[in-house]
Amino acid sequence: MPPDIEAIAEQVFIALADPSRRGILAALAANGPATATDLADRLPITRQAIAKHLALLADAGLVTAEPGERRRVRYRLHSAPMQVAQQFLAALARDWDGQLDALRKLLDEKERS
Repeated sequence: MPPDIEAIAEQVFIALADPSRRGILAALAANGPATATDLADRLPITRQAIAKHLALLADAGLVTAEPGERRRVRYRLHSAPMQVAQQFLAALARDWDGQLDALRKLLDEKERS
């Protein structure tokens, strides 16, 4: 697997490890683009904490910041890094499936002998 895919997947997994960040992503998915203030009104997290989480999510490429009215920044979901992480997991699953199938065949052969 190319290292850039692993690096992107790692950033996504780090971002998703925190329940607050998952909550922010879920709120953006359910309600569309929002400011940190909008999110603080919907979630049990302070605006300052949301801003820090949004910065990490932006670093992972999961959200993009876009200028809004009166210098307010709105955050929008960006799915490309999540798709890379899904591809990473699918490749791991394929590798495991092959190894588990080989183990199953070996155990079946031993059981028959």
